[in-house]
Amino acid sequence: MTLLIPLLVALSITSAMIPALLMWSNLRRFLPPPPPESGCRPSISVLIPARDEETVIEASVLAAAASRDVEVEVIVLDDRSKDSTAAIVLGVGQDDPKVRLVHGEELPPGWCGKQHACWMLAQEARYSYLVFIDADVRLSPDALARMVAGMEQSGVDLLSGFPGQETVGLIEKLVIPLMHFILLGFLPIARMRRSHRPEFAAGCGQFFVTRREAYERAGGHAAIRQTLHDGLRLPRAYRQAGLRTDICDATDLAVCRMYRSAAAVWNGLAKNAGEALAAPRMIGPMSAILLSGQVFPAVLVAAAVLGFPSPWKPFEVGCAVAALGFSYYTRWAPTIRFRQSRFGAIFHPLGVLVFVAIQWYAFVRNRAGRPSTWKGRHYGAPVAVTTSSLESSTR
Repeated sequence: MTLLIPLLVALSITSAMIPALLMWSNLRRFLPPPPPESGCRPSISVLIPARDEETVIEASVLAAAASRDVEVEVIVLDDRSKDSTAAIVLGVGQDDPKVRLVHGEELPPGWCGKQHACWMLAQEARYSYLVFIDADVRLSPDALARMVAGMEQSGVDLLSGFPGQETVGLIEKLVIPLMHFILLGFLPIARMRRSHRPEFAAGCGQFFVTRREAYERAGGHAAIRQTLHDGLRLPRAYRQAGLRTDICDATDLAVCRMYRSAAAVWNGLAKNAGEALAAPRMIGPMSAILLSGQVFPAVLVAAAVLGFPSPWKPFEVGCAVAALGFSYYTRWAPTIRFRQSRFGAIFHPLGVLVFVAIQWYAFVRNRAGRPSTWKGRHYGAPVAVTTSSLESSTR
C-alpha cells in the first residue's frame, strides 16, 4: 500500500498530461477554413446518402441548396427507405431544380450500405468537386465555398470538416463531445500534415470534400466498401494512394445531431468501434490510457480528501490535483472552443467511463462473432486495420 499511491499518481499524471499538451498544441492548428477568394465560384456536387431519414432530410437538402458563391447540385440517394424520405426529396426537387433524387440499388455482397450509396452518388455527380455529407448535417450558406477555399490554399486532396455537434439527451452530452477529445488529445496534427503515412489518417464521415480526380485515384468508396468507419478509412485510402488529407474545424460551417436516443448513441458508436479503439491491439492500451488519465485523477483526489488510504503526502496530493487539472483541461478547452455541453464537461470522468464501456461492448460482441446492425442491415466482423494511436471513434 505504501507504493500503491505514488504509482497510481505517477500513472495518472503522465496519462493525463500527454493528451493535455497535445490538445494545447492541436487547438492552434485545428482551425476553420478561410473565406473564399473574391470572384471564385466553384462547381460542387453535394452528395447525400439517405436511408429512413424523413425527420432530417428536408433541412439538410434545403441548407445545401441554399449555398452561396458556388454552382451547386444536391443529389440524394434514397437507399431503399421504408419511410417518406424519397417523397420529401422529390417535393423539394419540384421547387428547386438544383435538387435531384436517385434511387439506390439492392446492396451487393461485400458492401456496407453507406459506402455503396456514396459510390453510386459519385457516379451521378456532374461537377468537379464532390462533397459527401450525412443526411443529418445542415450546412451554413458559406460552408461549401470555404471548404473548397481551404482545399485550394492547403493543396490537400481530401478535406474533412468536423461539424458542430448538437447534444440533447444525457448520454449524448456525456459521450458525443469526446470526438474532439480523442481527435485533438491523441492525433499529432503537425506531424499528420507533414506525412503521407496511412496511420496518420483522420476524418469525420459527416463531412468530406474532395476533387473528382483524387477520388477516382484513391478508388473512392469502392476502396472501402466493407467498412463501417469511413471517417477513418476514406482518408487512409487516399494516403495509401499517395494523396494528402487534412481536417478542419467546421463548427461554424455545419451542425449535426448524430443520434437521437441513448440506444442510438450506444449502438452507433459501437458499430464502428471495432475498426478503431475497440480493435484487438488497441482496446487494452487505450482503455488503460483513458481510465488512468481521465478517470483515476478524480478518484485519487476524492481518496486524498477522504484520507483513504492513509497517509497521503502533500506531494502526492499535489500531483493528483495536477492530474485532475490536466484531465479537465482536455475536456473544457474543446467545450469552450466548440460550444459543447457544459454538463458533459463537468461529468467528464463519467463520460469517459461510458465511452470505454462502449468500446469493450463492441470488442466482446465482435470477438463473439455477433454482427453489427445499423439501419436494418447486418454486418459481419469489422475489417482488419493497422492500429495506431490516431484511430478515432467518430462516425
